[in-house]
Amino acid sequence: ETRLIKDLLTHTAGYAPSVAFYDPASVPSDLFSQEKNKTEEIIETKLEFQRPRGGDQIPLYSDIDYMLLGLVVEHISGTSIDQYVANNIYHKLGLKHTLFNPLNTNNNYQKSNFAATELNGNTRNHTISFPNVRTHVLQGEVHDEKSFYSMNGLSGHAGLFSNLYDMSILTQIMLNDGTYEDVKFWSKNVQDLFLTPYPYDPTFGLGWRLNRNKSLSWFGLHASDDAYGHTGWTGTCTVIDPKYSMAITLLTNKRHTPCINGTFDGEKYETGKYGKIMTLVYESMLLHKDPPKKL
Repeated sequence: ETRLIKDLLTHTAGYAPSVAFYDPASVPSDLFSQEKNKTEEIIETKLEFQRPRGGDQIPLYSDIDYMLLGLVVEHISGTSIDQYVANNIYHKLGLKHTLFNPLNTNNNYQKSNFAATELNGNTRNHTISFPNVRTHVLQGEVHDEKSFYSMNGLSGHAGLFSNLYDMSILTQIMLNDGTYEDVKFWSKNVQDLFLTPYPYDPTFGLGWRLNRNKSLSWFGLHASDDAYGHTGWTGTCTVIDPKYSMAITLLTNKRHTPCINGTFDGEKYETGKYGKIMTLVYESMLLHKDPPKKL
């Protein structure tokens, strides 16, 4: 079946939300892989769609969409995704802390430079096991299992490390409609296309989530209708609001908390829910001069 790049960007291609390629007990033998080249072959030739493609398809988030998008970038550019984004984006901006597989590079990074993201590896408090599963505290390694075990840490859906300084520059490019200082990365027309609401769910753009119907609580109470952003499973959230020329990036490690019956304690914390934090930032920056209220 034919799928378009737009289908992947809007999560309407019909792939399953996730496929545990790395765990032989969770997938058929022909879908098992802990090696990037094999995983790439599986995604491109063996992975079946779970839903038909249709013009009225409701978006269903899928990691597979962005794994495949990363592979598309590699095929078109002829280089690995880490080298492509480094050479075409990060180096041009002078960013030194945004990269894949930081502990495997020659940048002299140490584990202590990174927030930890789970206490017992990928075991969920020793309740999950599969070949080569990590049991140590995850620090400086991509947390996502598909990225780490099946894609060698290089994937379009997970594996990129950064810090607030670099994120402030990357989000400023969006506020500048695709430019930063004297470097132009894309046109305003392209950016507007990516921020156009998907007809059957206006909270989806191309890649971004949009605050169009106020249904996404992580935008907080005061984000404008033009605000957009994204969250990350380990505890990250970015909101960009062109109405106020403001971008907020929240980097937490909410998964680095006790995991009981598959649920992380960090999910209960307000920092891990994002919305109230975003509300307080808006109130502090825009609505009044008083200190923010306690949560």
